[in-house]
Parts: sequence; C-alpha cells; structure tokens
Amino acid sequence: MSNLEQYTALSALWIALAWLPYILDRILVRGLIGALANYDANATPQSAWAQRAMRAHTVSVEAFVAFAPLAVIAMIKRPDDAYPGTLAMVFFFGIVAHYIIYVLGIPVLRTLAFAMAAFSTLGLALRVLGVI
Repeated sequence: MSNLEQYTALSALWIALAWLPYILDRILVRGLIGALANYDANATPQSAWAQRAMRAHTVSVEAFVAFAPLAVIAMIKRPDDAYPGTLAMVFFFGIVAHYIIYVLGIPVLRTLAFAMAAFSTLGLALRVLGVI
C-alpha cells in the first residue's frame, strides 16, 4: 500500500469516527432518548467543546470531499509518484490537528492546521494537473 493510499484511508477512517465524541456528549447532556430524538431548537444545548467538535467534523468532511477524488486520480495517473503520498500525509495530520485544536478552542492554531490540509489539497490538484 502506498503512502497516498494509506493516508487517504486514514483520513477517511478519522472522519468516519470523529462524530463519536460529540454524540457521546449529546447522550450525556440530553439522555439516550433525547439524543435519538428529532432536531429540537429548544433541546438542552450540548457542551461548548462538543459543539466545536461537530463544526470541526463538518469542516473535515467538506475538506475530504475535495481531497479524496484528487487522491484517487493521483493513484490512477501517478501510481509511482511519492509526492501525492506526502501531500496525503500532510492532509491527514492537518485535519486531525484541526479537529483537536478546534475542540480545545485555540483559534489561530486551528486556522493554521486547516490551512495545512487545504494547501495539501491544492498541491495535490496542481500535481494531478501536471502544473507541479
């Protein structure tokens, strides 16, 4: 398995599991039935960290929507190129760092971590297009 494949899969796995902490908070705050209920604007609000975790998860999903197809194209067009694998590693660590930093409520570092992931996507697009 190449680095590109490994870090793209790890990114997908991270995103697939990143909802767990804020759902557990929802169960603790609202109870199991309240957590399973339909949306209610009057429901007990979740903890501040859980609200941030939910937003960080949404950002990760949105970033992955742009990254994943580029990764697949790179896997097909450039299977022996190591640069996309490095970019995939940067993307993975960027979204994980973004999530953790966002949950902790550290604004500037959060933005820098997201920028790291976003610029790796940009770099991957430019590599797939043959610009770099």
